[in-house]
Amino acid sequence: MRPSPDQDARYLEAAAEHGGALQRLARATEANAERRRDLLQDMHVALWRSFASFDARCSVRTWVYRVAHNVAASHVDRERRAWAPFVALEDIAELPSAQNVSAEVEENEAVARLNAIIRKLGPPDRQIITLYLEGLDAASIAEVTGLSAGAVATRVSRLKTQLARLFQETANV
Repeated sequence: MRPSPDQDARYLEAAAEHGGALQRLARATEANAERRRDLLQDMHVALWRSFASFDARCSVRTWVYRVAHNVAASHVDRERRAWAPFVALEDIAELPSAQNVSAEVEENEAVARLNAIIRKLGPPDRQIITLYLEGLDAASIAEVTGLSAGAVATRVSRLKTQLARLFQETANV
């Protein structure tokens, strides 16, 4: 079956507009650079394939996030079966501090620390906080995840508190 020109055009437009978000999702999902590249490629392939059945009942942005997060969740499940199980939030190992480094390096380390903490979350929480950090509101996140907007708002609030505490704890070490 040959792809339709519409499928190609929709994919190219979506990849151009949301490619950065896909990269950030891959970075928040996978720490290993090689596996992260594979994950990102899988996201793009799944996104291209998905536009064959896209019926515009939701926005393209929602569609892209839904497809990408499904691929990321499948990736996490495969990795979990292949490697050790997830670590509970309370068991996150302390990360090195950023003493005596430039502001740019310190910022990069902060982002890396935050991504490391986010990767330790279970798939639903990781998906919700990643979408939140991408700037989606509770209603949009609910549309992607299938949860209610109220449940999303509650989880976001709880996750922000947990992440702030864990991030601060890793900075004080």
